[in-house]
Amino acid sequence: MLEEFASWLIYEVIHLSPETALGTSLHFFVYDTTKILLLLFLISSLMGFVNSYFPIDQLRHFLETRKLYGFQYLLAALFGAITPFCSCSSIPLFIGFVKGGIPLGITFAFLITSPLVNEVAVAMFLGSFGMKITLIYVASGILLGVIGGFILGKMNLSPYLSDWVQQLQKNQDKESQSFKKDNTPFRKRIFPIFRDAYSIIRGVVVYVIIGIAVGAAMHGYVPEGFFVQYMSADKWYAVPVAVILAVPMYANAAGIVPVIQVFVAKGIPIGTAIAFMMAVVGLSFPEATLLKKVMKWRLIGIFFGVITLFIILSGFLFNLFL
Repeated sequence: MLEEFASWLIYEVIHLSPETALGTSLHFFVYDTTKILLLLFLISSLMGFVNSYFPIDQLRHFLETRKLYGFQYLLAALFGAITPFCSCSSIPLFIGFVKGGIPLGITFAFLITSPLVNEVAVAMFLGSFGMKITLIYVASGILLGVIGGFILGKMNLSPYLSDWVQQLQKNQDKESQSFKKDNTPFRKRIFPIFRDAYSIIRGVVVYVIIGIAVGAAMHGYVPEGFFVQYMSADKWYAVPVAVILAVPMYANAAGIVPVIQVFVAKGIPIGTAIAFMMAVVGLSFPEATLLKKVMKWRLIGIFFGVITLFIILSGFLFNLFL
């Protein structure tokens, strides 16, 4: 429905052609902005209800005190793999986890894996590249989330969450305790939860618009051939350059698979192409602008740096063995 709305607005009301770069960019912008803001409100509200009823403090205590031998990171990564979100759409759930006090490493495992792997992309990968490469793609995406979440979780990065998020955590703890103490009925919890969800949207809407505007411009105006010339097999630096070139882009995994298929058909090694895909969906500039509301710059730099390194190493390994 949202895509039909964007098409109606851009192609019928404004009368731009879908064949033009401007029409494509504006359609992308309207559709993704509407989708992400709606998801942000719905997921923030859902997490508000979960946090108000579910004993999140007990779950937090369990995760922080029990030795689960990394299993918690695997569960978070698997949960990320089955959620059909792009990098920006995953952030509302990330905010909800952080707001509820879930350990940061576990939330990172989800945030890393969620945009990298989803069922639509898996089906498209299977049809385009076969079972072996699809399994490697899925396993590497989940493994990247597990290892990345584990490493980031050991770095004591909580102080680098933004003041806004830390205030959300304090308010959530007070509100949850108040709901439990007064045994507040469901109908009286709705307004405070929706108010908090609206507050979250108001706090991040500028970052959403800026990030998606950049992604939309890249989506509409940068031709595929621009990337192909820097990613050929005879260049040793192809993998890191592919990752760097991918960062300003913005797309979900399903949307980028056809582009990867074109790259491979033009002779780009599969490992380089997969590294480009992972960077597009997991390290996008729009994601960074939205994360700025959630994290301080130092934490964003650490997060992007760790994941960039892992994606580059994965690309080299794929090229070596595939």
